[in-house]
Amino acid sequence: MNKQVLKVLKILLPLALGVLLVLYSLSKVSISELLVYIKKANYNWILLGMFLGMLSHLSRAYRWLFQLEPMGYKVKFGNSVMAVFATYLINYTVPRAGEVARATILTNYEGVPFEKGFGTIVAERIADLFVMLSIVAVTLFLQFDFIYGFLIDKFNPVKIILALVLLLLFVITLFFYIKRSTSKIALKLKQLVSGLIEGFTSIFKMKKKWAFIFHTLFIWSMYLLMFYVTSLAVVDLNTVPVGAILIAFISASFSIAATNGGIGSYPLAIYAAFSVFSIAKEPSIAFGWIMWSSQTLMIIVFGGISLIYLPIFNRK
Repeated sequence: MNKQVLKVLKILLPLALGVLLVLYSLSKVSISELLVYIKKANYNWILLGMFLGMLSHLSRAYRWLFQLEPMGYKVKFGNSVMAVFATYLINYTVPRAGEVARATILTNYEGVPFEKGFGTIVAERIADLFVMLSIVAVTLFLQFDFIYGFLIDKFNPVKIILALVLLLLFVITLFFYIKRSTSKIALKLKQLVSGLIEGFTSIFKMKKKWAFIFHTLFIWSMYLLMFYVTSLAVVDLNTVPVGAILIAFISASFSIAATNGGIGSYPLAIYAAFSVFSIAKEPSIAFGWIMWSSQTLMIIVFGGISLIYLPIFNRK
């Protein structure tokens, strides 16, 4: 299979999966039922959620300046903001292409070499990954009894223990294999892990590391608040426990990687998480679509404006 075919498949497969998931979610809840929830939704909460989402994006753009400054680049905040919004918009068309476009925008308008700009984006993604894993760990700690009870109820305890033991043995075996092996795969994995660690630890070496850490925590706080306040827009979800919100947030966050911008997968991920807490499917899927649509609308509007206004803003 040639490279051109692979490139086309990388674009078409996520889109096709997204379409299938959209159809699947609509098979669970009809469009007429969704429209009822959308009409009855409290738009004050939705607008507040969009505002919080906007704050997180602006904070991301400002955080980026802390990484570029030590390399000697005084990037305009306006260019950083528009590059961030353009990233999200482009990722809806071609997965992960937005990060490349973001680094390219700085190269074109600020003279930052592409490899340096892209390196800072990778480093910030690593920081985001660590925060996301921390949220997962905190959620597991807070909801341990519930999750444990759910697994025991749904699965055989012996099978769960056996699966955990096998997973642990696999991780230990993989660790020693990578450590001792000189194969191409092992060397690539070593390089990947080393790069991740180096990228993360570089954050603590930067001049304004505490400002960077503050903005990283602020970004994810806004994500969580955005998710929570938007859930309040659906009346049937006003009494949803915090644990359900956290698990649904984690599930929805990982679903974005499955399809372009989470189309189709985002509402289903929320439905799957809420179903664990015996929350009705209709308001769950409706909230998923309201949440995804409101944030997508914001990205389309501001991402589109950014792509149009970038050459005007930098005309001199």
